[in-house]
Amino acid sequence: MARYTGPKTRIARKFKEPIYGPDKYLDRKNYAPGQHGLSRRRSKLSEYGMQLQEKQKAKYTYGLLERQFRKLFDMASRKKGITGQNLMQLIESRLDNVVFRLGIAPTRAAARQLVNHRHVTVNGQICNIPSRLLVPGDTVEVRERSKALEVITNSLSGKSMNYSWLEWDSNLMVGKFMNYPQREEIPETINEQAIVELYSK
Repeated sequence: MARYTGPKTRIARKFKEPIYGPDKYLDRKNYAPGQHGLSRRRSKLSEYGMQLQEKQKAKYTYGLLERQFRKLFDMASRKKGITGQNLMQLIESRLDNVVFRLGIAPTRAAARQLVNHRHVTVNGQICNIPSRLLVPGDTVEVRERSKALEVITNSLSGKSMNYSWLEWDSNLMVGKFMNYPQREEIPETINEQAIVELYSK
């Protein structure tokens, strides 16, 4: 299975949430996609269905494939603490997500592309692996020759970084991953406990 590259509004309508950001089409059509989207006869989701939906929502939101997601879950379950919170912290520590959170890229997909195209360094070294997991203290910087890229300058000018676990120096275009975020600090409306229950079956 390849990464999803289809219509984002269709996925947002599936979950009835703007998981890819503000969406004017979702505001107009806030029901499921397809010819049966408005039908009220659709059966209520089972417990398994709700758990599966939460996992799919998380995968679409962060742009993860099933194998990547399962690997992160296995890592989270081996760590001390609450598995669901560990999972969200690990996902948030991915390089592509941090580049997006810092405002260097307008979307996570754009952040992955910037990392793949070697526009970003980690601790002074070029890194082209979007799935790299950062640890507290790691620095993320835009390469000197890439600082004038239009996509980066436009993104930084239109976005304010207000996450307590990240630090950003707009003059040097350097960010720092300070610590793993607490669950209440992560804005995504994902029920991670349902994901834990799904994988525990």
